[in-house]
Amino acid sequence: MRRLRTALLIISLLLIGILTIVYVRFGGGRTYPDLSGKPVLTAGALETVLAYAEPIGNVAASTDTGRPTRVFFTVHPESRPEGAKLLEVVNGKGVPYPSAAAQALFNTPLGVYTDQQHRLWVIDHGNHGTTTVTLTAFDLTNNRVAHQYTFPREVAELGSFFNDLSVSPDGRYVYIADVSFWRKQPSIAVYDTQTGRSASRLDNHPSVASQGYVPVNPIKKMRFFGGLVDLMPGVDGLDASPDGKYVYYAAMSHDGLYRVPVAALTNFSLSNEVVGEQVQLVSKKPLSDGIRVDSRGNTLITDVEHSGVAIIAPDGRSQTLLKDPRIRWADGLSFGGDGYTYLADSDIPDQMLQSKAHITSHKPYYIYRFRY
Repeated sequence: MRRLRTALLIISLLLIGILTIVYVRFGGGRTYPDLSGKPVLTAGALETVLAYAEPIGNVAASTDTGRPTRVFFTVHPESRPEGAKLLEVVNGKGVPYPSAAAQALFNTPLGVYTDQQHRLWVIDHGNHGTTTVTLTAFDLTNNRVAHQYTFPREVAELGSFFNDLSVSPDGRYVYIADVSFWRKQPSIAVYDTQTGRSASRLDNHPSVASQGYVPVNPIKKMRFFGGLVDLMPGVDGLDASPDGKYVYYAAMSHDGLYRVPVAALTNFSLSNEVVGEQVQLVSKKPLSDGIRVDSRGNTLITDVEHSGVAIIAPDGRSQTLLKDPRIRWADGLSFGGDGYTYLADSDIPDQMLQSKAHITSHKPYYIYRFRY
């Protein structure tokens, strides 16, 4: 009996120790002040593009102004998709892109982006870096694979989470946000399509790391496992400026929007310390997800706590552009050639660590668009 009590005591102490470590590493999030205000656009500005049975991952609209705008999206991998994972909106419905057979190319695709060279780029985070992390581009003129790349382990580490992405205006560089949920080593991955080289930049720099804020969404506070784990991601959204000089980026659980010169970010001979010295604070921001920089130098950034989108002027002045209670989680943004801005509503609270029955009960999931 004494041995049994001793064994139970040891097990209890080990369990308490493990739970303490988990809480210290992943819990203890604090709330963030509400920076939102009266929106510039009215609620009627938001239009529904697609209602879909599974949660949306990200959205990308074609940029060619001379042709009808095409809209592509992923099904969010955290929802454990049961069908196609990369789709195109055709006649109001989601159709596997470029075909049903092509879905075999993917494991956990999430980020999508259309570049000025008429290519659709897709990043597959390899189930949080537990398998290969791949980048695939499709030529939108013929819907065939135009480029493929597998990231080496030293760039896409075990526990990485390659999420949002952007491509330089000339099509040479691809920038990817490594949120690094579990590894807690966020960074910006850069891939040079000409040399075939990639590198991890700004690893754990203060601008890409969490500040310990946990989003409080209208649906729920993003806290799990009885308070042991809070959703406090590092760098999530990013975008290359239209002039190709800067990459703008932000961590979700952080109060700042930053930018870094492309000349430094893409010079792989520079150390991360030297690149970090060139990082510039642009503005305060809401707890955010997706980012896009328009032709006038404004940064659109989503507000995951207040169902909206903020707009930050080149001089750093910020205001609420859009706020609508229909938006459950304002995720990715994409500028279409038709003048609309497309918004993926991923509804993270109703899919992350939820049962399939719960996810199904909250369908449909939406892609919206608006003009500003």
